[in-house]
This record gives sequence, structure tokens and C-alpha cells, in this order.
Amino acid sequence: MSTSFNAQTTTGDVLSGVSLTGKRYLVTGVSAGLGIETARALVAHGAKVVGTARDLAKARQATHMIDPALFSVTALDLADLASVRDCAEHLLATNLPFDALIANAGVMATPLGYTKDGFETQFGTNHLGHFVLVNRLMPLVKPGGRVIMLSSAGHRYGDIDLDDPNFERTEYTPFGAYGRSKTANILFAVALDARHKPRDIRAMAVHPGGIATELVRHMPEGAIEAMVEGINRQEAEAGRPPFVFKSIPQGAASAVWAATIADPQTIGGRYGENCSVSAIVPDNEPLGITIPGVRAYAVDPARAEALWKLSESMVGETFPTR
Repeated sequence: MSTSFNAQTTTGDVLSGVSLTGKRYLVTGVSAGLGIETARALVAHGAKVVGTARDLAKARQATHMIDPALFSVTALDLADLASVRDCAEHLLATNLPFDALIANAGVMATPLGYTKDGFETQFGTNHLGHFVLVNRLMPLVKPGGRVIMLSSAGHRYGDIDLDDPNFERTEYTPFGAYGRSKTANILFAVALDARHKPRDIRAMAVHPGGIATELVRHMPEGAIEAMVEGINRQEAEAGRPPFVFKSIPQGAASAVWAATIADPQTIGGRYGENCSVSAIVPDNEPLGITIPGVRAYAVDPARAEALWKLSESMVGETFPTR
């Protein structure tokens, strides 16, 4: 699926001339970066937005410019399933529907650590926290609604390990764990879409692009610069253009596009970037960081179902389609 948009498209371009009055969205992670811009852009076009954040004071300060008549923040710590369930129960109690859930929050390249429930930090936060939150909130998603999972080209760093999700036997690397969690985000969207397509609710995973946000806070000083230098050497050797960071409005554009104006029948169960659906690239085919595409293992329906079952076992809940 191609569109008139590209890597330079901003949230303003996506929503130009679009009214979202009467629509309501959930955006996780509104205390920094893409979450703030996603919420701001939706509200600027008339939507009501519920944001979530672990640090409410930080989130309120960061979003003080967003119209409070249309925007509110509620507490959510994705690394603590008790907090996830409390947040879901609070929102379910309002009985107010959502047009889309945008699972934006996450962590990247953390040192080896564990959530309050004993899960490896990145898998537990990026995948399992959202797995429980989104599934619990599905009764609030309107028919015709959407679920957008923020993934990453970082899924190329690694497939999920269904036998060792917490790195109990596997050597831990920060980006290896990040890659697994981002692959899990895509597979979750694939399985969720299959379950809720009969209700006319579609799910998609999107890669926002490379953006310099707080997401890199766990990396050592100078590491991101060294990484970009290495990437650009490889790109130059392959005759490709250099990697360039996106602005935050450019980075938030794909999630806003998928949640609002993209054709739901085309995006369902897919992975996208630059406001379009990406092609599947075979796992054995070289894929530079500047080349769009999703690895086949990340959209494999059988692996998506296997991850769903594993996730239910890990969190101690089952989520039948309602």
C-alpha cells in the first residue's frame, strides 16, 4: 500500500483538513517524545485523548499546552501488572468508548533487569504490559476502531524466543532484548487483528523511524553517535543514502496516520512505516537500516498465536474474543 506520504511527512500533513471532533483515543506514554506529539496532534484536530504515564507530574508538565478540555492523563506503569490492571479497571468503569488505542510507551536498550512481576524489563514493559492493557480495554474499542502498536525497525535485531523470554539461559544484550520486544509488538498486532477483525476492529504495528527522544536514555554517552556513524559507513558501502533522524512530528506521523485516516482493511495485521504498509522481506535477505521492510518472522501468524499463548501463561490471564 503506497500513499502520497513519505519519511518527511508530519502529523500536520497527515491530519491536514481532517476533523476528529467526536472521536476519542488512548495514547500510552505521554510524558515525553512521540506520546506528547501524538496526543497534541489528535487534540488539535478536535479529538478527546486520554494519555497515560508512570510519572503523572512529569506528564502534566510536558503536556501543559494541550487543551485540558479535551485531554486528561491517568496513571500507568507498564512494568507493574497491578498498575496495568488498575488503569484498565479505571477506564472500563467510565464506560466511554475509544476509536483507537495507541500503544506508544516503551523502553529501549536497558541493562538486564526485571519488572515488578519478574519479567525481563524490555519484554515485560514493551510487550506484556501492553498485552494486558490492550486486551482488557478491547470492550471499549468501537466497531470500526483500531489498535496501533509502536514497534521498530529494531525488530530486525531478533526474533522472539518462546523457550526463554526472560533470558534465563540466553546471553543478554540490550539491543537483542529490544529487538525481541519489538518483534513481540508486531506479532501481538497480528494475533489481535485476527481475533477482532469480525468486530471490524483492526490492529497494526508501526515503526516511527529513528528519532532522538528520551528512549535513548539508557545508552552510554556517545553510544548513539557511534551507532549512527557505523550505520552510515555500512550504508555508504552499499551505495545507499545516510541515515537521518526524523523530527518528533515526523516520527509520530505513522501512528497518527494508522489510527485515523489509513484504510483499515489494508492495514489490518500489517506492519508499516513512513505512513504506508511495508513489504515483507525474507529473513535471509540483507536489509539495511534505511530500507523499509518487515522480517517475515515478525508477521508469521503461527508465531503470533504461539506468543499469544505464552503471554497468557506468563501474565496468568486468558483473553477470549468477546
